[in-house]
Amino acid sequence: MSSLKVTLGIVAAGLMLSGCMQATTYEATNAANFKQRDKDLLAKTTYAKVPVAEPFRRAIVDYHRKEAPGSIVVDSDNHYLYLVQKDGKAIRYGITVGEEAMAWSGIAKVGSKTEWPAWHPTPGEISRLGVPTYVAPGPDNPMGSRALYLYSGGKDTLFRIHGTNQPEYIGASISSGCIRMTNEDVIDLYDRVGVGTVVVVLEPKHGDSPFNSKMALQGGGNAMMQ
Repeated sequence: MSSLKVTLGIVAAGLMLSGCMQATTYEATNAANFKQRDKDLLAKTTYAKVPVAEPFRRAIVDYHRKEAPGSIVVDSDNHYLYLVQKDGKAIRYGITVGEEAMAWSGIAKVGSKTEWPAWHPTPGEISRLGVPTYVAPGPDNPMGSRALYLYSGGKDTLFRIHGTNQPEYIGASISSGCIRMTNEDVIDLYDRVGVGTVVVVLEPKHGDSPFNSKMALQGGGNAMMQ
């Protein structure tokens, strides 16, 4: 019996260390906060309204990393984006990220924001995916309802945090490198952050960021394309 207790104790400790037992409060989408244009366009989407798996639903969670409140941290390995709050908390969103070969990591800032953006595919995306050079804003645009454009050193990195017309892939690694969220979640994030917000994208298979976001706020960070 004593050995069983020890075994159960080890399993429980492992779960706690892995974060599986952290305090989690799921947040339902409050459509009352949406603009009328958002309501109209979201009502016209034709993609399948696939519910996000519970582990990737928006939630308030305990957060151990020492990032500045108000900053964004992207954990590509685990498919989460965190908006850091005060008092050891964060708003956690499920995301779709790029395949490892097309992943990006480093530190950037939100250089600009757009509601219901057009899509301007890169030459690589046009060649690889066979898509047109321009897709107008709309309910089924791959950029979705919002876009946050990531800049480093005053230059566009060409990576974005944006919505999606494929919510079924939240929690997967299939995009061309950008960070996708459900259209509802990206509206929520967009309304909470401003231009200049620090965005820390953790390196693949790394448990820590190369720089603390406080350093980035002081101009000590950089962004890297891989």
